[in-house]
Amino acid sequence: QVQLVESGGGLVSEGDSLRLSCLTANNNRVGWFRQVPGNEREFVAAIGSDGLPKFYADYLKTRVTINRNNERTTVYLQMSSLKVEDTAVYYCASGNPAFTVTYDQASYYSYWGQGTQVTVSS
Repeated sequence: QVQLVESGGGLVSEGDSLRLSCLTANNNRVGWFRQVPGNEREFVAAIGSDGLPKFYADYLKTRVTINRNNERTTVYLQMSSLKVEDTAVYYCASGNPAFTVTYDQASYYSYWGQGTQVTVSS
C-alpha cells in the first residue's frame, strides 16, 4: 500500500502564492489533481521519479511549478498568482503504470492522498 499525504493548503488571497507538499514513501511518479464539488478531478501537474519528466496542464503552466526533493520523498507544487477559480481540493496520486502516456488521466492512478483544501478569496 502506497501512502501519500498532502499538506500546505489553506486560505489565501488572490495574487498570493502557495506551495503544496506531497509526502510519498517511495520514489514514485506523482501527479497533482484538483477537484471542486460536482466536477471531476482535473489534472494540474506531474513529475517523474527522478524529477523528470515534468508535465503541466496547459492552462496552468505559467503559474505552477512541480519539483521533488533530493531524497525523492516529497513532491512540491508551487502555485503563484492564485485566482478565485483555483479554489479546490488538491490531491496527489501515484501508481500509474502508463505514466508517460496517461499522466493527466486520474483514472490511471491507483493511489491517492486525502487531499488538501486551497481556498482563494477575492
